[in-house]
Amino acid sequence: MKRFAVGETVVRRDVYRGKVWSAHSLHAVSDTDEALVAGCRPGAHGLGPTSWVESTKSGAKAVRRQAVPDLAAGQWELSSWRWQETAVLLWNPPGTYFSINAFYDPALDHRLLRWYVNFQRPLRRTSIGFDTFDLFLDLIVDPGLSRWTWKDHDEYAHARRLGVVNDDDHRAVDQARDQVLAMVAAREGPFQPEAGWAGWRSDPGWPEAELPPDVQMVDHT
Repeated sequence: MKRFAVGETVVRRDVYRGKVWSAHSLHAVSDTDEALVAGCRPGAHGLGPTSWVESTKSGAKAVRRQAVPDLAAGQWELSSWRWQETAVLLWNPPGTYFSINAFYDPALDHRLLRWYVNFQRPLRRTSIGFDTFDLFLDLIVDPGLSRWTWKDHDEYAHARRLGVVNDDDHRAVDQARDQVLAMVAAREGPFQPEAGWAGWRSDPGWPEAELPPDVQMVDHT
């Protein structure tokens, strides 16, 4: 299994039925048996479904809602985009149906803004990074870990109705919800103060992370 050196480009991709749904270029921060940790600063290159990219620019919710039917039909196009405004650090442990992400304001002394738990299929390592598939449901936790809110319940339910999130995924997400909330309560993983995530700083010397030309090839091994 390839290990990524600190600063090396790591590509996170969402893959559905053998086709890339999104791609995000990151820099490796650490790569151990516990987790692959990667981050980026504003300007990092990504690909996303055109409907989603357009909705982020226009704020049009109807355009964003079209993304799930397009996904279910297997008919979508990808557009280029750039990460905006925040620095982010992603904790991706093997075999779990979630990743834990921290968002920072690089303009305000790198202040931790929020924790963001992304529910997704377990990662599969590739030569350029790792593949997963976003399962739409998210958990937002405040920096002090005292409050949290669920995000995108409606989108998750829509994906369930269309069969994008199958029954196995649904059962795994239910278990993952309990696991994550227990981690928050017990201050485990990145949530433990000793992990130092609240004081993390992205490297301003990182070049803008770029996607490789063959990023849409799914047979990376």
